[in-house]
Amino acid sequence: MMGALLFTQCKTSTPTQTSSASTAPATTAEAKEEFTYTTVPNDPLKARIYKLDNGLTVYLTKYENAPRIQTYIAVRAGSKNDPADATGLAHYLEHMAFKGSTRLGTIDWEKEKEELAKIEALYELYRTQKDPALRKKTYHQIDSISGVAAKYAVPNEYDKLVAAMGMKNSNASTWVEQTIYYGDIPSNQLDKWTMLEAERLGVMIPRLFHTELEAVYEEKNRSLDSDNNKAFEAAFAALFPTHQYGAQTTIGTVEHLKNPSITEIKKYFDTYYVPNNMAIAMSGDLDFDQTIKTINEHFGRWQKKAEPQYQAPQEKPITAPIVKEILGPEAEMVLMAYRFPGIKSKDALVLRMINQILTNGQAGLIDLNINQKQAALGAASFAEIYNDYSAHFLTGNPRQGQTLDQVKNLLLQQIELVKKGQFEDWLIPAIVNKNKISKMQAYESNAARATAFVDAFIARQDWAEHLQQEEAFDKITKQDVMDVANRYYGNNYAIIYKRTGQDPTAQKVEKPTITPVPANREAQSEFYKQVASRTVTDLQPQFVDYQKDIQQGALKGNVPVYYTKNQENGLFNLFYILDMGTNTDLKLGLAVDYLQYLGTDKYTAEELQKEFFKIGCSFGVSSGQDQVYVSLTGLDENLEQGLQLFESLLKNPKADPKALQDMVAGILKDRKDAKLNKNIIHSVAMVNYAKYGPKNPFTHILSEQELKKVKPEELVSRIKSIPTYQHRVLYYGPRELQAITATLNTGHNVPATLKPVPAENDFKELDIKDRKVFWTNYDMVQAELLFLTKSLNYDPKLVPTIRLYNEYFDGGMGAIVFQELRESRALAYSASSRFANASRKDRANYIMSYIGTQSDKLPEAMAGMQELLNELPVAETNFNNAKASVRNSIATERINKVGILMNYEQARKLGIDHDIRRDIYESLDALTLDQIKAFQQQFVKGQNQTILVIGSKNRLNFKELAKYGTVKQLTLKELFGY
Repeated sequence: MMGALLFTQCKTSTPTQTSSASTAPATTAEAKEEFTYTTVPNDPLKARIYKLDNGLTVYLTKYENAPRIQTYIAVRAGSKNDPADATGLAHYLEHMAFKGSTRLGTIDWEKEKEELAKIEALYELYRTQKDPALRKKTYHQIDSISGVAAKYAVPNEYDKLVAAMGMKNSNASTWVEQTIYYGDIPSNQLDKWTMLEAERLGVMIPRLFHTELEAVYEEKNRSLDSDNNKAFEAAFAALFPTHQYGAQTTIGTVEHLKNPSITEIKKYFDTYYVPNNMAIAMSGDLDFDQTIKTINEHFGRWQKKAEPQYQAPQEKPITAPIVKEILGPEAEMVLMAYRFPGIKSKDALVLRMINQILTNGQAGLIDLNINQKQAALGAASFAEIYNDYSAHFLTGNPRQGQTLDQVKNLLLQQIELVKKGQFEDWLIPAIVNKNKISKMQAYESNAARATAFVDAFIARQDWAEHLQQEEAFDKITKQDVMDVANRYYGNNYAIIYKRTGQDPTAQKVEKPTITPVPANREAQSEFYKQVASRTVTDLQPQFVDYQKDIQQGALKGNVPVYYTKNQENGLFNLFYILDMGTNTDLKLGLAVDYLQYLGTDKYTAEELQKEFFKIGCSFGVSSGQDQVYVSLTGLDENLEQGLQLFESLLKNPKADPKALQDMVAGILKDRKDAKLNKNIIHSVAMVNYAKYGPKNPFTHILSEQELKKVKPEELVSRIKSIPTYQHRVLYYGPRELQAITATLNTGHNVPATLKPVPAENDFKELDIKDRKVFWTNYDMVQAELLFLTKSLNYDPKLVPTIRLYNEYFDGGMGAIVFQELRESRALAYSASSRFANASRKDRANYIMSYIGTQSDKLPEAMAGMQELLNELPVAETNFNNAKASVRNSIATERINKVGILMNYEQARKLGIDHDIRRDIYESLDALTLDQIKAFQQQFVKGQNQTILVIGSKNRLNFKELAKYGTVKQLTLKELFGY
């Protein structure tokens, strides 16, 4: 890393910034003579970094894109800090942080804490017991006392408060050396947010411990069902047999999860959740002085403690390939991994460059030599850079008849090219340029801006050091790359062969007996009332006005242009949209896929990708069921060059029979692999079957025989025809409408008269006349269920009611579904239910309710979901919070930039001519809980359902399934049509 920066004191509140971050010192200043902060010259985020007296670090950056603030609270501790005999502890603590405090989430802390102390003591006894009978007896005591303790608990008070504030994406994550709590709040809710967060993270209360433990069990079972997760765990274990990166897993072992220690969790909290080991990172529409004052008012009360120490275990060199094999039901893959130094090493920075030389999405060695040439079904490279060590992963999927070793050799060949410097000299400068473009795009997002602060904090880099590292990346040379590559890439890798087969080592966490705890929905703690009653300044919504916010023009051929100006940076987005897709012409979708492998008379396909990459542009063509999207994005200063390259490809693609042959073979292998993919089987194939029957949009594909008969000329003809059909152009960029119209009139090749779009093959949605249960066999620990109910067609008049119903019923962790099925009954890690509006005006709405649970909990989980769907629990507090959540979310949401054009496109498909959010907002005050109940009675209760189940036939309870309708097994042939 670069040398340390010098810090100088000054009294000005707006420090002068005159030189680059690599040479100028960071500057400190005082905000209104109260809070000292640091800035860095030429910082693109213009951040202020504060440190409170107790050591808490605060990062602030102002971005007025919307009246919202992205918040992160970072703890510099993760699974590498777990005790070796209590793995999964950091992750479990993250779950418990949502349970409240001594004042939040309880109606009588003095009585509750007595019961919690008994539960803690019993768990300490339980984890030492070996005799099953004794353990069962102790767990029965835990369950019994937990029921008593729960009488004093108010579940989800935190979640209810943040929902009412209008927070979006409230959640947390744990990884190897960090635990992050995050949410996106309206800017007028800052005072409530700081008061609430300082309270709930200031103490750890093991409230509702045993029901939350069951949710973690479910999370573990989901990870055990993921072949990808098992492969990466094996790779980490091979690379880091001594270090906690590989010796432990974030979610923990089955044995440790079965024997949790509340005492150890408390010790962990007391050690690591201290202000001098934590940071707050915020980006958005904030006032620096008021924000730091508010943060200090609440978080400044935390007491500074000794900073936790960590000594990283040292790994021995890997002297020969470490080979492991993983079995599971999903498609085959190979995963290779190399060990690198941690983030403070320049070699880790060079690793970032090597990774992009291999894979950058356009012109990397893997992109061109493997993916572009279709040498494997797919391959990629990515780097994981941590504090103590880093890891470089290479992964690939084989084509039909190709071995995993052959894929491995292809990957190794690309590594050898890097070691020898056999890549073009322009590639590194182009990567640097792309990195700058990516940063420009990322910094249009509050989440990305604040994440940069978190990354620096977790890495123990001051902000200047972090920015210097980015500058150092720009200066990496080809020789640097070759030196590092030759130093780290040898026979010192781990390789994981993930093969298709039954895993003989498969585990699962068994279901304990849990008595449901009361939801106490109408109860409120005094602290809850204090936070909820704090007044805030109302913020007014801003709705999109399609007439004012979108300018319209026309090109020759009467091609309409819809325009919104980019006033922030020099990037552009250009789209051609056709209202036709695979439902109109199956070969059109094939032609769109073929385009990426084609060149022109002037450039080969590989050269074309390189040319786009050199000028900081990229193109894409995608075909859905009813639309084709043609896109060109990048630096607006190079738009003409990009347009010329792209239009020449559309006008004059050069047929490549070998590329088509390989593509068809790849499609057939993809189809084969899709039948091994649980998510595709359940969420796509089974859903389409239930909605439409065996002939549906998913099975509407060319057969293998038809695919093999397709001629290159047929597809080239369709590519050339794309601009000849009626279409529209969308542009978001810095040019004026007149200028972009002139550019497109010159560069966009269209005939004088455009052809009308052909009619599509319309698939009729089936009425659900009776109750059915479709199931498909899959080798997995859990079972996944989807309850599907067809409702009426899209109706804009019902949209406000639907929005409020969804928020009340399943609007987050404080809503009905989560409270009942996870918090109260511990029946599932993941459960949801939505009344889903159609995406087109001629399509039906659907009620879609999902549960992922252990197979042995299937009866209770199904009954629980059905009970909620048929008898909506009535809770005035939840309803008021739901209404406040919708109101605050809409009032502070801003659809802008390219989002205006995309919102307009969505409205067109729904047949509406205005921003539908206005209807929702203006209807809120009049909507009552009785109306929501009436809506549920009319459209949800007692409706016929098709229930879709995927799970192991050896674990599913078919007698139980039969209670919900006629049970039928669906074979993969029926679902996929091949």
